[in-house]
Amino acid sequence: MLDSMRTAPATPNQQQILKQVLAINAAMFVAEVVAGLAAGSVGLIADGLDMLADALVYGLALAATARGPSWHITSARLSGRLQLLLGLGVLAESIRRFLMPTDPVGLAMIGIGAVALGANILCLVLLHQFRRGRVHMRAAYIFSTNDVLANVGVIVSGVLVLAFGSRLPDLIIGSVISLVVIRGGLRILDDAHRESTEEAGMPDD
Repeated sequence: MLDSMRTAPATPNQQQILKQVLAINAAMFVAEVVAGLAAGSVGLIADGLDMLADALVYGLALAATARGPSWHITSARLSGRLQLLLGLGVLAESIRRFLMPTDPVGLAMIGIGAVALGANILCLVLLHQFRRGRVHMRAAYIFSTNDVLANVGVIVSGVLVLAFGSRLPDLIIGSVISLVVIRGGLRILDDAHRESTEEAGMPDD
């Protein structure tokens, strides 16, 4: 049977936190994609698109707080599918950049990656209390966890680009980020399926 945290209704605090993390991710999406295009970095573009996915997921989670359990599961499923789609898109971009090479700017990758890391750590702290909540909130927490890992990857690849003068670290990290995003999407879909199965098997009150 689902525990009390999964069945508890949304609180004003939950809604406020979702609005905060949505705003943070929307702002960082714009900053990272613009910087990624200017710096020629697949890693930054990948991380920026992941921020966009997060912002959309937080928007879905916010909408789900005003609806019933079935919408919570629907929201999580949409979030998982979106993350899979973006992960595949980033992987395709990494392949394209490999075939049509550009030289990424390592210093920009480190600087913007560090700012994004700080933003995502803040989001992770804000969402930590909901990591065992309803499935749509768990999806939001998974997204933020993936983001922190992706940010670290961008910073590391920026250091390697500066150290070796090669674009390969950026392409490799961009591809790894895409795989992390895809894995997160699969995890969210599995979580939503499991909760849907649990609710279907619950006896009527």
